[in-house]
Amino acid sequence: MMQYPLYTLLLLLVVFLASAIKILREYERGVVFTLGRFWKVKGPGFIIIIPGIQQMVRVDLRILVMDVPSQDVISRDNVSVEVNAVVYFRVMDPERAIIQVEDYLDATSQLAQTTLRSVLGQHELDEMLSQRDRLNVDIQNILDTQTDAWGIKVSNVEIKHVDLNETMIRAIARQAEEERTRRAKVIHAEGELQASEKLLAAARILAQQPQAIQLRYLQTLTGIAGEKTNTIVFPLPMELIEQLTAGQREKPTGDS
Repeated sequence: MMQYPLYTLLLLLVVFLASAIKILREYERGVVFTLGRFWKVKGPGFIIIIPGIQQMVRVDLRILVMDVPSQDVISRDNVSVEVNAVVYFRVMDPERAIIQVEDYLDATSQLAQTTLRSVLGQHELDEMLSQRDRLNVDIQNILDTQTDAWGIKVSNVEIKHVDLNETMIRAIARQAEEERTRRAKVIHAEGELQASEKLLAAARILAQQPQAIQLRYLQTLTGIAGEKTNTIVFPLPMELIEQLTAGQREKPTGDS
C-alpha cells in the first residue's frame, strides 16, 4: 500500500523536472521572470526554471526575414503604385524586445508598412524606379532608428516590386518611345551639321585647286561607266562650258 504514494511522488518529480529543465539552442535566449518581475536573460544551453514561480520567454537571435505586404502608395507626382518589400532584422537585446513592446514581430511589420508608404510618397515615380538603392537605405535608417528602443537592429530593406496599372504602363511606353524619337532626331541633325561642315571644308579646298576639280570629275565618270545602266549623264564642269562658249564667240572675229 505504501508503493502508491511513492509512485505518485516519483511521477510528480518527473513532471516537475520536465517543466523545470529547459534547453536553449545557441541562437536562443530565455527572458526569465520571477513572480512577474524581470530577473535575467539566460542561455544558451541547460537552464532550470522554478515552475509556478518563474516563467521564461524564448527569443530567437537569428536574422529574421519579414515580407512587407503590398502597399498602395501615391507618389509626389500623383501616380498610384503598389509596392512591396522585404525587411531583414534581428533581436539585439532580448530584454527590451520582450518588455518594451507587446509583439516585436507584429510591431516591426506595421512600422515597416507605414514607413514604406511615408518614404516613397515623398518621391516621384522615376525615382522609385531608378533610385531603389537610395530609397532602401532611407527606409532602413528610419526603421533602425525607431526599433532601437525595442532592442531590434534592422540590417537591410529591399524594395521588391513597384507595380503600375495598365494605363501608366502605356503612358511610360509612349514617353520612352517619344524620348527615343527625340534622340534619333537630335543625332540625325548633329550628323547633318557635321557633314555640312566637312562638305564646306572640301569645297573650299577644291576651289583653291582647279586640278583637284578635274580629278574629281574623272573619278565621277569612272564610277558612272562602271554601272550597268542604259542612260549615262555626263556632268560638265562650268569651266569647260565657259571655254567652249568663249571659243565660239572668238571664232567669227578671226574669220573677218
